[in-house]
Amino acid sequence: MRTLRQDLVLRKVGDDYIMVDPGQGMVDLSKVHTLNETAAWLWENLAGKDVTVERVADLLCEHYEVMPEKATSDAIALIQEFEAAGLFAT
Repeated sequence: MRTLRQDLVLRKVGDDYIMVDPGQGMVDLSKVHTLNETAAWLWENLAGKDVTVERVADLLCEHYEVMPEKATSDAIALIQEFEAAGLFAT
C-alpha cells in the first residue's frame, strides 16, 4: 500500500500551496514542496488512502472535465513526481 506522508502538512500561502518537511532541525528551503491547485486538491483527497493510478484518475474524472485516458496519464505523472520528491510514506 502506497500512502502519502502524514508528517507533511499542506498550507496555502497567498496563491501557493506549500509543504515543508517538519523533521528538519533548521528549515532548509530547498526542501519546500510547492503544489499547484490540482495537486493540492488531490493531496487533500488522497490523505490516508492507498494512492493508485486508478484512484487518482477517478478523482480527476469526477472533479474535472477530463477524458479517462488523459486522467490516467496525468495520474501516472503525478505519482512519479510525488515519488521523486519523497512524498510517499516509507
